Amino acid sequence: MTTGWIELAVQADNEAVEAVSEIFSRYGYQGGVAIEEPFDQEPDGDNLSVAAGRPFIVRTYIPDNPAARETVEAVERALWHLGQMRYVGPLATAPRAEEDWANAWKEHFHVHRVGARTVIRPPWREYTRQPGDVVIDLDPGMAFGTGLHPSTQLCLVALEERMRPGMRVLDVGCGSGILTIAAAKQGAASIAALDVEPVAVRATRENVARNGLGTPLRVAVGTVEATPEFAGRYDLVVANIIARIIRDLAGPLVGALAPGGRLITSGIIVDRADEVHAALARASLVAIEHHRMEDWVMIEGMRSAE
Repeated sequence: MTTGWIELAVQADNEAVEAVSEIFSRYGYQGGVAIEEPFDQEPDGDNLSVAAGRPFIVRTYIPDNPAARETVEAVERALWHLGQMRYVGPLATAPRAEEDWANAWKEHFHVHRVGARTVIRPPWREYTRQPGDVVIDLDPGMAFGTGLHPSTQLCLVALEERMRPGMRVLDVGCGSGILTIAAAKQGAASIAALDVEPVAVRATRENVARNGLGTPLRVAVGTVEATPEFAGRYDLVVANIIARIIRDLAGPLVGALAPGGRLITSGIIVDRADEVHAALARASLVAIEHHRMEDWVMIEGMRSAE
C-alpha cells in the first residue's frame, strides 16, 4: 500500500543546526535528518563556498498517519524553546508522496535532436531512426550530460562537423559519456574517457555498454596531465567542463593533441570566454574560434602541424 509522508523543514543559523538536527532525529523516520548548507557559487558552478550569514535548512520526514499532527506539534514546541536562544525559523510542513525520487525526473526527459544528425534517446522512450541519424541511448543517472545543456549541445554540433573516421579521441570530464558515445558512433578509432568523479565513470561505462559500441575504449577516473601517457597522442580532444579547469589544464589539453589535432572546449560561461581563450593561446592553440549558445561558449582550435 502506498504510504504518504510529511516533510518537516526549518531554517536555522549555524550555531543551532546541531540542536535542530537532534530534535528532528528524535521524531523523524528512523532518525533520518538532511542538512542543506547555504552555498554561493559563480554562474558556471565554479568557486563553491559556504555562504556566511545565511541560514541552513534542516529536514526530516514522518509518516502521514493519525499520529502525525501530534508529532508536528511536539517538534514545534521543541523548536520554540530552542528559538529563544538561537535563530530558528518557523517549521514548514509539506506532503510528500511515496515515489522513486531517483527516477521521478525521467518523465521530463524526452527524445531530443541536436544539430543535423544527433538524436539523444532515453532508454524508456521509443524512437524510429531516420536515415543518417546518430542515435545515442543515454541514461545520465546522477552524472552531468543529458545533452540538453547548451554547453553539451555545442560540443555535439562540433563533433558532427569535426569528427572523421579513424580519429583517436580523448574525452576529458566525460560525465554521462554522451560525447564519448557520439565520437564512437561517428567513426573514432579509439577513445580514452576520463572524469574525476567515480559516479561519472560508472555512468559512462553503463551508457557505453547500453549502446553496444565496438570502438576500443578506456574509461577511467582521472584527468589529462602533461605526461608521456597523453602527449601528442590524440587527433581530437573534447573537454566539456568549466572555465577555470580548462584554463588550468590548457597546457596538458593542447599538449595531448597530435600535430594538426583539434581541441573542443565547452562549459564556459560567456563572461570567462576571453580568459579561457588567452590560456589556450598561451598553450599554443591556433585558429581559435568561439561559438555561443545562450550564455555559454564553446572554444575550439588546433595544434599547429609540426
